[in-house]
Amino acid sequence: MFLMGLGALLVLGGVLYMARAAIWRGSLSGPDSSRPVRDTLEPPRRGMRFLGLGTNWPGILLMVIGAVLLVSGASF
Repeated sequence: MFLMGLGALLVLGGVLYMARAAIWRGSLSGPDSSRPVRDTLEPPRRGMRFLGLGTNWPGILLMVIGAVLLVSGASF
């Protein structure tokens, strides 16, 4: 039971880490005099780099370790 609880916490921690990395990657709105003011808070070019393996590897590792603990805890 302990392994399953720890695995669930690690999976949840990995998901939260990846969400935090995607949300706090850069400021969505801020004083930037180089761009004209628009009606949206989205930047003109965000790119898909925030979804890559390079920035999310700690979260993916936490989720994999958590999944292994969940499976091993379920087998006992």
